Amino acid sequence: MTDYAEVRRLLGDDRLGRSHPEPDSAARTGESALFGGPLGSFDTEHTDHARMRSLLAPHFTAKRMRALTDRVSELTSESVDALAEHGPPADLHALVAVPLPVLVICELLGVPYEDRDRFRAWTGQVGDVRDRARSERGLGALFEYGRDLVARKRREPADDVISRLCATDGVGDDEAAMLSMALLFAGHETTVARIGLGAALLLDTPEHWRALASDPELVPGAVEEILRAPGQGGGGIPRYARTDLEIAGTAVRAGELVLLDTNTANHDPTVFADPDQVDITRTGAAHLTFGHGIRYCIGAPLARIELCAVFTQLTTRFPTMRLTRPANELTPRRDVLTGGFTTLAVEW
Repeated sequence: MTDYAEVRRLLGDDRLGRSHPEPDSAARTGESALFGGPLGSFDTEHTDHARMRSLLAPHFTAKRMRALTDRVSELTSESVDALAEHGPPADLHALVAVPLPVLVICELLGVPYEDRDRFRAWTGQVGDVRDRARSERGLGALFEYGRDLVARKRREPADDVISRLCATDGVGDDEAAMLSMALLFAGHETTVARIGLGAALLLDTPEHWRALASDPELVPGAVEEILRAPGQGGGGIPRYARTDLEIAGTAVRAGELVLLDTNTANHDPTVFADPDQVDITRTGAAHLTFGHGIRYCIGAPLARIELCAVFTQLTTRFPTMRLTRPANELTPRRDVLTGGFTTLAVEW
């Protein structure tokens, strides 16, 4: 589905889910172990999902996110300082887009930053959309790493998410490891990609970059456009029909795959005027990048805090920044779930 209203409605429709009664025979959208096919138990999916959200939601409350804002700003300054010290030309991906989200998620979860090369290698494997065996190996290694962290936190708890999960009644080692590593993956890989995509999008239209440099109050609106406009993704969010139903006049049988294309929905011209144009002052309907309804991304507030911090500081510190080559000559990644770039050369 690509229609905004229909995609939005179906994102919250409990007749669609991520599980399948016969997972080995289910249609797949790619080879990623986490996102290419069905997940979880068909019989307990709704209760399992409700439990997961109840365990994670306390760690992403508005109060906790407000308390984290100043620290994110400090970490952003460190990354931006490193960019300035390097001097032009510089790789914005390597110096800002990668280290900042990794620093933030490590502090939040209680993951040692010195382990970043190891766990980034595993999360990169997990997101592989072409090699299922490689994705599954990465998922296995990441889970074992999570179990080791949980064991450490049970011995030496600290003020972090993993420690608090370990201290929660009824949460065993495997569940704590699974939840923690899901947060580790989602909490940095997607933001890494979005910083690069957003920078390319804004730098491709220099007047947008200059506008943000002169008026930082425009940044939150620009961030929403950065989240909406790139339109890069894997062709849709997979859902499986839990029962027979009809979607837009088409009969869908139980067990069939339904793809909810949020990228195209975010460019629905009946909802977003001139949808292919970047408008940092756009108002109106909310984009669907973080989903909608019961599966709305629990980490969305954190992603917004990071994106606002990085684009506020980049534009004010480097008002003359530019890409070293046109944006249409950049090569986006198609081999990983989150997309983005492997390098992003800039100068100023």
